[in-house]
Amino acid sequence: MEVFLISTLLVALAEIGDKTQLLSFVLAAKLRRPYPIMMGILAATLLNHALAASVGAWLANLISPQALHWIIGLSFIGFGLWALKPDTLDGDPHIFSAGVFVTTLIAFFLAEMGDKTQLATVALAARYDALALVVLGTTLGMMLANAPAVWIGKALAHRINMKWMRWFAAASFVLMGLWSLAAGGTAGG
Repeated sequence: MEVFLISTLLVALAEIGDKTQLLSFVLAAKLRRPYPIMMGILAATLLNHALAASVGAWLANLISPQALHWIIGLSFIGFGLWALKPDTLDGDPHIFSAGVFVTTLIAFFLAEMGDKTQLATVALAARYDALALVVLGTTLGMMLANAPAVWIGKALAHRINMKWMRWFAAASFVLMGLWSLAAGGTAGG
């Protein structure tokens, strides 16, 4: 349960103000169909994070436990520093003629590629030997951060102090990195 909760919390915090959350705002404003948007986000996140977690589990088997704990710990600290930088959405998402669900699925999946929440999923799966719990936790974290963006939209964005949220997310990642370094080579945490 610890792996699930840590995965959920870290990704939910990292997603606040992230480019995929900004994409959620844009899709909600343009497409105005919250149910298919939410289903597209869910499907894209499950696919993307299952892929990312599989890469993390593969890397965990490829790299020595001593090197892995350093890589993971320093990666989390790096994610913490990355969280301090506000994200922007590059351009307008392309609206496909295939519908709201497919548009959201493709746009969200592509936007998440190489994003800090995807890379955090890789690191979490490498850190913990619980692939399904990592995928479910990181997906729930994404949904917790993006559902309000879809349902409430920009009205909510103006009420959240994004600077404080970025600092809180950064501190959470740095603490996770320090915890990973202190835990040494133990795979289960």
